[in-house]
Amino acid sequence: MQETASSGPLSGLRLVEMGTLLAGPFCGQLMGDFGAEVIKVEPPGKGDPMREWGREKAHGMSLWWPVIARNKKSVTLNLREAEGQEIARDLIRNADFLLENFRPGTMERWNLGYDELRRINPGLIMIRVSGFGQTGPYAKRAGFGAVGEAMGGLRYVCGDPSTPPSRMGISIGDSLAATFACVGALSALYHREKTGQGQVVDSAIYEAVLNMMESLVTEYDQAGYIRERTGAILPNVAPSNIYPTSDGKMILIAANQDTVFGRLADAMGRPELAKEERYATHTARGAHQQELDDLISEWTRTVPADRLEALMDEYGIPSGKIYRTPEMLEDAHFQAREAIVRTAHPKFGELRMQNVAPKLSATPGAIRRAAPDLGQHNEEVYGSLLGFDADRMSALREQGII
Repeated sequence: MQETASSGPLSGLRLVEMGTLLAGPFCGQLMGDFGAEVIKVEPPGKGDPMREWGREKAHGMSLWWPVIARNKKSVTLNLREAEGQEIARDLIRNADFLLENFRPGTMERWNLGYDELRRINPGLIMIRVSGFGQTGPYAKRAGFGAVGEAMGGLRYVCGDPSTPPSRMGISIGDSLAATFACVGALSALYHREKTGQGQVVDSAIYEAVLNMMESLVTEYDQAGYIRERTGAILPNVAPSNIYPTSDGKMILIAANQDTVFGRLADAMGRPELAKEERYATHTARGAHQQELDDLISEWTRTVPADRLEALMDEYGIPSGKIYRTPEMLEDAHFQAREAIVRTAHPKFGELRMQNVAPKLSATPGAIRRAAPDLGQHNEEVYGSLLGFDADRMSALREQGII
């Protein structure tokens, strides 16, 4: 893939990415997508374990790495050695952001804590992603995304009530913490524009999950109500469910607003349902949720999926088929908005992956370069940016520093 110059809204900003796996690096992906120069620091010889995670192609290469590491440069550096730490400080001295997701206290042990770094770079924004945050009694515990999902309340409400709590099929806790970290970093950047001062962005996985839990805490605080697992529905929000079709497919229909339910009743050829006391209001429909879902399912089972989707569109009723990747790739709307794009890759040839989101009208993000090989940019970063000559580069390699 031929690298293209950055023209995104974060063009001209430099982020040094430390840490591994997903909770930190997804934040780096987001910022790289919008134009930041992302220099990923990896251990010599091994690199980020994400290089090996996810489903592999026949030659053993990860199919997750090309997504999470797109738009990044890779340098190798041994942060456990004093000379490696000094080189890291040289990199950070010239950076706008430092991103890390080690266990709290690790950076301080490496002489890379914020109090030290801000002395050499007062405008530095240090983005710290961890399981439980940088403070509190749990701060130094190991904390993967799954644990944050459990403690943040998400796991308890996921799944069918007849089974133990389920997990989502993606690493949502890590990704949420990284997304909140990105929001915090851009907020801190605006503050720096006004004051010249950097700060620490402290994004905890469990708090990122907690902040997605709607009114769960307030419901318990004021009404003693604990949300339980409810499968495919939200209690008292009806109709909003997945319904069967005559050709064995599934479609989600969300018609829980009064006016929208009226249109659904019309589409079903049963306009009287919208006036019936049992279904006329949001509260009434919620109280009779199961029988209403059964009634709608009896009707949808008589209609093919394509016809049902067209009918819902005709009557202005929110709906959608349940998509897997094959359906996404075939969908005209995905294609028109380029939600999934083809990107060149030096080893895979061409890959399809999700495009940058959200879309900006004047300064859109872009996939400018493929995920890097381990240490691919050592010469560029250490030679051109930091001014190391060939002799020093050779010595650093021999010593295992890079």
